[in-house]
Amino acid sequence: MKQNPILRKLGFAPGDRVAIIHADDVGMCQATVPAFFELVACGLVSAGSAMVPCPWFRETAAWWSRSPEVDLGVHLTLTSEWEHYRWGPVATCDPGSGIIDADGCFYRAPALMNRPDPQAALREMRAQVQRARDAGIDVTHIDCHMFAMLVDGLVDAYVALGLELGLPVLLTRQPAWLETLTTPAIDRWEEIGLPVFDHLREMPLDHPPEALLSAAKKVFDELPLGLTYLIMHPALDTPELRAIGGDWRQRVADYETFRNPELHDHVRRAGVHVIGWRSIRNLMPGS
Repeated sequence: MKQNPILRKLGFAPGDRVAIIHADDVGMCQATVPAFFELVACGLVSAGSAMVPCPWFRETAAWWSRSPEVDLGVHLTLTSEWEHYRWGPVATCDPGSGIIDADGCFYRAPALMNRPDPQAALREMRAQVQRARDAGIDVTHIDCHMFAMLVDGLVDAYVALGLELGLPVLLTRQPAWLETLTTPAIDRWEEIGLPVFDHLREMPLDHPPEALLSAAKKVFDELPLGLTYLIMHPALDTPELRAIGGDWRQRVADYETFRNPELHDHVRRAGVHVIGWRSIRNLMPGS
């Protein structure tokens, strides 16, 4: 495998294993906010992304203002998956946009979207990033909740927004992404300066919580050469989190696992280089 050009520009060797350890869903509920900022302070988790349409986004922005060195992006949100805990767009109320269900919220899953209008989706995505910036956040990157931007022709709007704003967007060479987006398209985006991750890994939300420390160690032991994006979903154990969804135990276990000094030591011994998004953003065209 040829060396990832982003790693070469950052000064890494071809045989290095490099990872961004990323917390998704920051601000989805209250429990996610202190969990994320505590993990970043502990030193292993290197970045996260905020869900701007969600009720606890303002709390996320307030925490960030007290720790502006924290690497925080926007978790572009076009879905609202929980049964009783819902949210909707910040930029449109038009059902004709194809991104709003009968309750006035986002659809529960990407596959349920009603032929979404790419321009309406782009306006919504742009509005979410702008709201984060208006809240004072130095946005480092853009990624996508439930990978909703990979369906129904929305990826071009997703990539265009990153180029428009000078922000890297999450793109990977995982087989499912290559099948959906095509290798020529990903190669073209990389050639114009967008970063592309070699690998994607995700802490499971259906794994026995007591086994997550062992699972995390195994992920790092088996991390391949190149640049990996490792996703986790940390949260504190709160009544609100328990009421939202059945995977609350795994989210709490993510928080407890990634604050565990035993895992920190394991990652160091494994020789994995942990980086954030900010250094990658600095390599974007025109930065």
